[in-house]
Amino acid sequence: MKTKYPFIPTLSIILIIMTGCKSDNTEYDKMVEFGQNYTYAWNSKVPEKMASFYAEDGTLTVNNGTPAVGRKQLAETAKSYMDAFPDLELTMDSLTQGIGTYRYYWTFKGTNSGPNGTGNKVDYSGFEEWTMNDKGLVQKSIGTYDAAEYEKQLNGN
Repeated sequence: MKTKYPFIPTLSIILIIMTGCKSDNTEYDKMVEFGQNYTYAWNSKVPEKMASFYAEDGTLTVNNGTPAVGRKQLAETAKSYMDAFPDLELTMDSLTQGIGTYRYYWTFKGTNSGPNGTGNKVDYSGFEEWTMNDKGLVQKSIGTYDAAEYEKQLNGN
């Protein structure tokens, strides 16, 4: 039997597929928003805002260094960057989803004009790999960036 509108069944299938894909991305979409808000918290220059994205006992380890554990230490870590780079500008480059983790890719720009600063500008990128807790907060973050490139820019070499 011929129908007057033969494209209707195809259109219906496409809509069902699109709707299904959209609902599958809900968790990812929430994490993208989380990443954007985390970026805004860094740019607010209020260290406690950044720390609030972590669990009370959350951790941040950068380049295999000593981890910051708990919101107080996390805020102190953020403050050290905010003080050293009063004009810091963090941007979220992308967010990818792994198995039980998310990678938050970022770019950090700023002038080291804080106390004992070099006066040099930096522009470098890296990522944090997040493991989330059941409340939707970062339980564990492993941060990575090219420390040699950062030092080169910081010292003006």
